Amino acid sequence: MNETMIEFKQISHQYGHVPSVQNIDFTVNSHEVVGLLGPSGCGKSTILRLAAGLETPSAGEIWLKGEKIADAKSTMRPEDRGIGMVFQDYALFPHMNIMDNILFALNSHNNANLNSIKRHQMAIDALEQTHLTDYRDALPHQLSGGQQQRVALARALAPNPGLILLDEPFSGLDNRLKEQIRDDMLHVLHEIGTAVLIVTHDSEEAMFMADRLMVMEKGSIIQTGAPVDVFCRPDNAFVAEFFGEVNRFETSVTSGMADTPFGLFPVDNIDDTDNAIMIIRNDGLIIDPRGETADAVVVETIMLGRYSIVHLELYWERIGAMHIHARVPGITWYDEGTEVSIKLDSSQVFVFSQQG
Repeated sequence: MNETMIEFKQISHQYGHVPSVQNIDFTVNSHEVVGLLGPSGCGKSTILRLAAGLETPSAGEIWLKGEKIADAKSTMRPEDRGIGMVFQDYALFPHMNIMDNILFALNSHNNANLNSIKRHQMAIDALEQTHLTDYRDALPHQLSGGQQQRVALARALAPNPGLILLDEPFSGLDNRLKEQIRDDMLHVLHEIGTAVLIVTHDSEEAMFMADRLMVMEKGSIIQTGAPVDVFCRPDNAFVAEFFGEVNRFETSVTSGMADTPFGLFPVDNIDDTDNAIMIIRNDGLIIDPRGETADAVVVETIMLGRYSIVHLELYWERIGAMHIHARVPGITWYDEGTEVSIKLDSSQVFVFSQQG
């Protein structure tokens, strides 16, 4: 049965007189990967620092495995929390070989009762878990970026922590290596069953890694849920726009139908209003070059391999000329000036009241 590893209860924090996070409530359970997702400056790294013990809350309480470890009056030292941490820069000691870097993580107060043989075996186990046994005597600068990232993970795993904090752990890797390394890491984390709190601004990365997402804006968590729920059922325009490129425009809703450049579109739970926002993800525009009526004209096609971005221009009586983008899977090319018909994929279209 999963147990609660860390819990934030009404946590607030500020830098000087500037609030950073406000009234934060969440839990992370064992065998669960939770992703904190949001733009730079939204407060997600502050939450990670609060969990690690590098910051003290101005209000609220933090509990770790049933023990209160921080409130506005006191906070447990980072080295006494038994939490593993992997930072953006990996923070490896350049003068120590890989084995010694990992052994260093086992010298904390929490491991004071372990003899040298036990510590050595725990380090060996961490090397094996991350497939680094052959590099135990190497220095960090002799390894690739991906290998250094795995060393940082091995060091975090070595003390068998109940919780691991990952702070943008893949930001220094190129895209191809990033896909491989995060897949390897996810397999390791699932195998050992530790709780994980990962911070990222990359929505694709968050959806790949996390069992549950918490989307942040301006110091608050504005939506929580499984990746499929947050992606397919965003609560507001901010969340909808955060998961990729979109076409956004103002519209109106009358009797459950939103006015669009492509005809009326049915919406739920929005009263009649002239002040609504429509979000159409680029993937939600379906191009049919053989349509009966021409809705738009191709301005430019940009082929990117796995998909193409098509720039389109159309006229909508509501606002006049519009420039929109469609993302088309596969190798696709439309010549400039081609007239096309546009359909909407309803699962990629969202309408929100601007008061909502």
